[in-house]
Amino acid sequence: MFRIIKKIFLFLFIGQFIYILLLKWMDPPITLTQLGSVLSGDGLKRDYINYDEMSPNIKLAVMASEDQVFPDHNGFDFKSIKKAMAYNEKKPGRIKGASTISQQVAKNVFLWQGRSWIRKGFEVYFTFMIEKIWGKKRILEMYLNAAEMGKGIYGVEAASRAYFKKPAKNLSRYEAALIASALPNPVKYTVKPLSKYVSARAGWVLRQMGNLSSDEDIRVVINN
Repeated sequence: MFRIIKKIFLFLFIGQFIYILLLKWMDPPITLTQLGSVLSGDGLKRDYINYDEMSPNIKLAVMASEDQVFPDHNGFDFKSIKKAMAYNEKKPGRIKGASTISQQVAKNVFLWQGRSWIRKGFEVYFTFMIEKIWGKKRILEMYLNAAEMGKGIYGVEAASRAYFKKPAKNLSRYEAALIASALPNPVKYTVKPLSKYVSARAGWVLRQMGNLSSDEDIRVVINN
């Protein structure tokens, strides 16, 4: 019995490792979150595009909004994690996260949504692996292709066409800031119709984009 279990685990380990390697060059056929969207009746609007087909504005906007030290960390922002833990201890009724873009990609591409310790453990593993195997540009490309950006809308190309009737490579700074501002909860905080939260946060995101735009490490990631 132990031998059988051992073989199963070995097969699963090799399988997931090969899948991670393949996704360095290929796009995932579907993710668990996307499958859930289809099964729930929300549909699936998605159109994977290459990194050079994404406006530099949207790359800068999501880093400004979600992970300003993305080029510099190894997948985990320990300073933000420490702050979030302190906040959650003081206010247990409110949960504040500190997930990096890399962690969000690990969750969005390989795992399911939720807050269990089991899922978090897998998230740590997949975050470590994609940082080692993919690199920053591929991680950001996958994030911008796989993240939920509205009800049944996944990826920046689908979002750009749904909200602004244009391809993602033509997004302006303001349009990119609107999409990035909705990312904490794109079903609740909508771009169209424009929610008060997104409208207010977009101004902050634009200011952060201005602050970050001259950072050399940021520019290396943004450039194709």
